[in-house]
Amino acid sequence: MISETTCAQLPKESHTLPPHGVFLAPMAGVNDPVFRRICKRLGADLTYTEMISAKGLSYNNTRTERMLSLDETESPVAVQLFGKDPHTLAEQAQALEASHGADIALIDINMGCPARKIAGKGEGAALMRDPELAAAILRAVVGAVKLPVTVKFRKGYELDADDAVAFAQRAEQCGVAAVAVHGRTAQQFYHGRADRALIGRVRQAVTIPVIASGDVFTPDDIRAYFEEQGADAVMVARGAQGNPWIFSASEPTLEERVRIAWEHTEGLHGCQPQRLASMRKHVSWYFCGVSHAATIRRLANDCVTLLDYQALFEQILAWR
Repeated sequence: MISETTCAQLPKESHTLPPHGVFLAPMAGVNDPVFRRICKRLGADLTYTEMISAKGLSYNNTRTERMLSLDETESPVAVQLFGKDPHTLAEQAQALEASHGADIALIDINMGCPARKIAGKGEGAALMRDPELAAAILRAVVGAVKLPVTVKFRKGYELDADDAVAFAQRAEQCGVAAVAVHGRTAQQFYHGRADRALIGRVRQAVTIPVIASGDVFTPDDIRAYFEEQGADAVMVARGAQGNPWIFSASEPTLEERVRIAWEHTEGLHGCQPQRLASMRKHVSWYFCGVSHAATIRRLANDCVTLLDYQALFEQILAWR
């Protein structure tokens, strides 16, 4: 259990800034260990786990703990937690530091997820509607660990909200090492355009690093956040789905797409075979925009075994 005394004994100087650069953003159902490894090898400066429930960890939930499978080639990795109870989040952050500390770059608290199953429970982006609770969570986690603690949030919750600057300033006061900001409100979900200028406004309002998020689909998008908004780092989310080459600013050949897709499939089958069906969406992403893309997507949806995927990849190469 975490006590007030324990928290008070942790020195403030134990917190260090996270690395700067281009990061693979945390994405539920996407960031399996093999995909993170591939992104790291192709140039991602930091990879994040999927969003992990602090409550699930406290219950020793097997599926939740499986999300903490870390590949030694990606170490150190960022771990993102979500929840709404300060004590549970602090306790689980402390447990993670004790069990995986050498492999963890930072612990990120999700206060930006707009999904109904998360925000509807008062977690994720819903915490932007309760700044007192959000601050209590950040103070508790910062006080419980020596690892850097960051927080990811949005422009606000309501459709026309513009709360990110004040939220970032309060997060800095709570001792976080950096903030990650997505330029849409929770009620926007992923509709419309992200407000890139918001990143610049937050950057001017705080002294800690600001990580930009939102509509990062090309190397030019990454450069714009750095050069125009002064971001310290950039998170790539949907822009990395099926395109880990965004981290190396390169254009893959069909053969390279097949090679990486097979590495991903075979690797996932080896470490988390129960998730092999998730490769159907990954395969669709890997071959989006290429010749026969619609057929590939249809055939991928029929894949069940490793041999099914292998046969599909051989067929793709035969079409070139």
